[in-house]
Amino acid sequence: MSPVRLMTRSQGIRLKPPLPREEVDARLQPLQDFWRIRRWLVIRHALVDPAPAMDIACRLGLSVCTVRDLIEAYNRYGPDALETPGKGQRQHAYRSVEEEHTFLAPFLADSQAGHLAIARPIKKALEASLGHPIATSTVYRLLHRHQWRKVVPRPKNPRSSQEAQDTFKKTSQS
Repeated sequence: MSPVRLMTRSQGIRLKPPLPREEVDARLQPLQDFWRIRRWLVIRHALVDPAPAMDIACRLGLSVCTVRDLIEAYNRYGPDALETPGKGQRQHAYRSVEEEHTFLAPFLADSQAGHLAIARPIKKALEASLGHPIATSTVYRLLHRHQWRKVVPRPKNPRSSQEAQDTFKKTSQS
């Protein structure tokens, strides 16, 4: 078949290696991510009712460029072009989660031994291992990602006395 070309308004966008409609519907069925569903709906609309990219974009609430890009990727690479990992996750991570876990292991051992784990020394150690400065929020996100939480002892008044507290407990009305 011919490669993708711009169609006039009367012509529709055609798919180069068309899948049967049943197979497109079968691929749509188990999907839960809205962006994957929209990708496959573009292909389904182009397969069932070949229309200009503007019409498909209006039907699905997408931009014309997105529809053209999806059809072009489908025509070039086939159905696998629509099954990309998508956006989100950790696109710009300094380290993988496993590397972060091994980095935090000494701090975890210290905290289990009764020492306080403070973000400032963790930040300095992370900067030293990475070789460049990082934001403090990066350290807090790292700690949150590994289910570390802020635990502080209850505040204690320096002028409090245990004897006065005991007598209050005995004499107070419940």
